[in-house]
Amino acid sequence: MRVILFFAFEGAAALLIGFAALFLSLPAWSAERTQTAFLKPGDARSGSLLLKTEDGYADASRLGIDVDITVSGPTVRARVTQVFRNPTQDWVEAVYVYPLPSGGAVDTLKMVVGDRVIVGDIKERQQARIIYEQAARNGQKAALTEQQRPNIFTNSVANIGPGETVLVQIEYQEQVAQSGNEFSLRLPMVIGPRYNPAPVVQSVDFRPGGGWGANKSDPVPDRDRISPHVLDPATNAPVNPTSITVRLQAGFPLGEIKSHHHTIKTESPDGSTRIIKLVEGAVPADRDFELTWKPAAEKAPSVGLFREHVGGNDYLLAFVTPPSVEQNDKKPLPREVIFVIDNSGSMGGVSIIQAKASLTYALGRLQPTDRFNVIRFDHTMEMLFPASVPADRERVGQATSFVGALQANGGTEMVPAMRAALSDTTPGGDTNYVRQVVFLTDGAIGNEQQLFETINALRGRSRIFMVGIGSAPNTHLMTRAAELGRGAFTHIGSVEQVEERMRGLFSKLENPAVTNLTAKFSDATADITPSAIPDLYRDEPLILAARLDKLAGSVEIKGRIGDRPWVVTLPLANAAEGKGLSKLWARRKIADAEVARTTRQESPEDADKTILALALDHQLVTRLTSLVAVDKTPSRPEGEPLKVSELPINLPAGWDFAKVFGERPLLPVAPTERRAEAGEARAQVAALKRAAPAVTAAPVQLPKTATDAELKMILGVIFLIFSLVLFAFNRRQALIP
Repeated sequence: MRVILFFAFEGAAALLIGFAALFLSLPAWSAERTQTAFLKPGDARSGSLLLKTEDGYADASRLGIDVDITVSGPTVRARVTQVFRNPTQDWVEAVYVYPLPSGGAVDTLKMVVGDRVIVGDIKERQQARIIYEQAARNGQKAALTEQQRPNIFTNSVANIGPGETVLVQIEYQEQVAQSGNEFSLRLPMVIGPRYNPAPVVQSVDFRPGGGWGANKSDPVPDRDRISPHVLDPATNAPVNPTSITVRLQAGFPLGEIKSHHHTIKTESPDGSTRIIKLVEGAVPADRDFELTWKPAAEKAPSVGLFREHVGGNDYLLAFVTPPSVEQNDKKPLPREVIFVIDNSGSMGGVSIIQAKASLTYALGRLQPTDRFNVIRFDHTMEMLFPASVPADRERVGQATSFVGALQANGGTEMVPAMRAALSDTTPGGDTNYVRQVVFLTDGAIGNEQQLFETINALRGRSRIFMVGIGSAPNTHLMTRAAELGRGAFTHIGSVEQVEERMRGLFSKLENPAVTNLTAKFSDATADITPSAIPDLYRDEPLILAARLDKLAGSVEIKGRIGDRPWVVTLPLANAAEGKGLSKLWARRKIADAEVARTTRQESPEDADKTILALALDHQLVTRLTSLVAVDKTPSRPEGEPLKVSELPINLPAGWDFAKVFGERPLLPVAPTERRAEAGEARAQVAALKRAAPAVTAAPVQLPKTATDAELKMILGVIFLIFSLVLFAFNRRQALIP
């Protein structure tokens, strides 16, 4: 019995040692040294971004956005608060590229750190950058707001400490848009990725003593500043949650109020006031917010006159909508319409569906007396007919089939397409036809200035009508191109808007414009913008901004509607009190100077002097000025490094990531789909899914997941073998007499 108990005890001990070695880790060899400061990809939350490090994944700086908009009659005052939070253990500099309305006058920057509020100052751009970078080196918190385009801005925030939150608040002034009986505002929320043409390099072999070198011309020299990182929605949750509140004080009894791309809830304190919020609270910044409102009466006010007294000057803002006058017995001139459609990669998804539906509608509106042609472009270009052809049934049918077969792919070489559309093949222009160019695109290019210069050089007798397509069109390009082309701009953000918006566009195309417009003040000396008043199309108001030496007398506006004279006189004493009119006047004067620079009516040096003087006088952010705010107290300890965190943006709703950035492998499980808008037609999404091809691309980087399990198993087997040998040896010894 003693021998049996001895053997049992020895065997149990050996087995216990072996299994312990199999399941327990040896500290010196363990690979599981997970630090609690790092996260797993599954820990990502909505609105967060994980950055891969050598040791794991760290939560990147996060951004939240709150927009508060107040509409006071004809003007909009918006306050945009960006909340930068640093959940990492590093000191970071956060850089965020974001859009604003192209006509917005940005005039205020505040940085909030704890209970301290630091107010920014307007400086010349280079000086502001120097101040900011010096503060960043000194460990001081600083914020810098720069304009990259009139509708693209950058906020940089230096020295955000570990676990710290910094608020940056900007404010801008804008005028309300009006079209016929409808008023509107538009808040851009995401920048569509831009196509930037490659630099052109002209070179000659460098021979010793030959003196030849290379010349590089970049059409988009600031491409890095307008191209933020875009997240793939297939592998990333939406970021940059945004909440919006609109306080609408229209100045007249309100009727229908509509948000075209977001679901809203509305409070009504009184008949002319509404408070509008998003039903979902904070939403991903992946499409523009568009709000329209109409008066309760059948017709909107046709005249508006507002004043503001600032710094010894009176500023005036006048809205006048000319009456709609039908042509008399005289038949309108037939039209030559050149349709241009963008079928580049950025138009992939819902956008190409909208563009094709819009162009198909437009082709159906052509009259037999009209002539037309269709041009499509991506990084290549194709004209349907060698020259314009009569709009008979056969050719319109041929064009409809051509449009229906288009697929979105490739780059966006817009300049050659615009050049082809403006090429008037009739020597001297055929005055028997009104020549119109209808250009359908999302405007997602970085070389806008090249396009503007092309329009200015080649427009001739053509008039350009821009149709912005998609959830985040480049409105700066659209409005400036239409202005230079003496036409108009409309936007289509969903298939449901195609017929309504295209019908409005054709109302402008088919009816006489108000021409030969002039404005004359009886008693006051006025600096008016625009200095050269453009023609107006049906339902468009004339909007004049002026700086006056005194508010006295009246302003007389004259023009011609078709073949009839039109005149209206506005007594200045009847002007109502307005807000921010001086800012709007200065912003429009700056835009005039930019146009004069493009059209070579002013030299670049003279135009820049005008812009700089206006910006400094009225404290506005422009191409030449920036806002900078610096906290006087250093916060980053000396010796601690400062890491740059460039915050990403979402892909605009309805875009196809693979069409823009290249193909990727299909994921085994599709991410949760967030519809382009609450009212988006299910047919659009279904059609988009059917049209989306199977795609393949570079593999997705996965986290390191290796462990020391193999080492543990080997050790366990060794100890088991050792224990069996020991067991056999002890048994042999016990049996020996």
